Parts: sequence; C-alpha cells; structure tokens
Amino acid sequence: MNMTHPATDAPSRLWTMRYGIASAMPLADTVARAMQTYGEWAEQEVELLSALVDEGHTVVEVGGDYAAHTMWLARAVGDGGRVHVTEPRRLPFQQLCANVALNGLANVHTHHAWLGRTAGRAALSSLPLMDPTSGEAIRVESVDELTPAALHLLKINLAGATLDALAGATETIRRHRPMMYARLGGLNACQAEVQAMKEMGYRVWSHAPYLYNPGNHAGQATNLFPGIVQQNVVAAPVESRFEFEDRFEL
Repeated sequence: MNMTHPATDAPSRLWTMRYGIASAMPLADTVARAMQTYGEWAEQEVELLSALVDEGHTVVEVGGDYAAHTMWLARAVGDGGRVHVTEPRRLPFQQLCANVALNGLANVHTHHAWLGRTAGRAALSSLPLMDPTSGEAIRVESVDELTPAALHLLKINLAGATLDALAGATETIRRHRPMMYARLGGLNACQAEVQAMKEMGYRVWSHAPYLYNPGNHAGQATNLFPGIVQQNVVAAPVESRFEFEDRFEL
C-alpha cells in the first residue's frame, strides 16, 4: 500500500502519525485537521502526561479523538498495561476502532458508550455538547462499572463530560486515586468541574496547551491554529504530595 506524508497527500488512505498510522477521514473537526496536517494532535498534552504514565499502567480515556493519543498511551503502558477508551458518537467510534486495529493495539479496549452516573441509555442529543439534532440513543455506563483492576490516569478528552464521568467513578477513584487530566467544559461548567475534583480530595492545576506545535511530526511551519489553546486541568490526589510547580493551581 502506498503510504505518503499526511501534510502533502490528503487523498492518501492512510496518514503517517507520530505514534502510528491513521485512516484518512473527513476533516470535520480540529482533531482530524491537526492529524492530517501535522501528524499529531495536542502534543503538549502528551509532553505533560509522559511524566505521569508508565509501563504497566491502566488508563481510562473519555472521548476517542480518533486514537490520536490512544496510540501513544498504548505504547507508554506497554503490553502489561491497559487503555480503555470510550466514545459515544457512532462514526468517531468506528474511526477510533479502525485506527486501533490498523496499529494492532492489543492492549486497547474500546467502548461505544457515554461515561455517566449510572448504567442505562440516553439520547445522544441530551448529553453535554453533543449534536442536538441527533436522533440516536447511546449506552451509558460508569467508570465504576468498567471495574478496572487498577487505574493510574483518568483522561477526559470530551469537553462537558467531566461531571458525569466523575459522578460514576467515585468508588474507582476512592480505591485507586488516579491522576486526572480533563478538558474543561466552558465558562458555565468549569467552576463546578474543578470543584468536583477538589471535593474528591484532589489538587488541581491549569494546563493550557497550544494546538500548534512548532516541532510537529510533519515539520509544517504553517500554523492553522494561531493563538488557540485548550482549557485543560491536571489533578493529583492531595495525599500524593505531587507538585506542578510551573502550573497555576486553581
């Protein structure tokens, strides 16, 4: 199969990424555009998390982002680790699975579900920041119902998903005390999201990674996202005495 560089060959069926390969997909959102143009997505997130994830770890990732970070996480935790990825949207879930399969990521488990407070079903249109016109229903499960034997990192990629995910993870978080990294849900939700983490016994720091990485995998100097950052937080259990000295504590 002819594989060429993602930045120069948009019609190619496969894109060469920093951590593997990805099937070409419509450039309907920022993640897909970054993957095609730069061969990576939000690499500054990976740089921060690389100090927190190690071989043998278990990670729960909420929101697939087409496996952009899942490919790295699978490498980071190794054969002895596990990565559980949930994605509620049908087509992004299928694209996630395709990329997991293309890279042979046997330590990755994909779940077509919304991580909520309790098990059941919900209209996709009723969930935070989902398509309000969607007529589809989605399975809802909780982090506690995934019952991972361990959990070292809870990574929430979907803006607006944090409160539901945390509400359904109380027992898992109490038992395993994982690090947490989350994309905030905007002005109307961010205060409640940060407060929910603090009430679970966590310290919370701001992390605002730029979408454009000058050292991107494709070597592209064109910045499609000038000045644009993600509004994220990283959280550590109070008892861990973990410090992010270069981050603003919330």
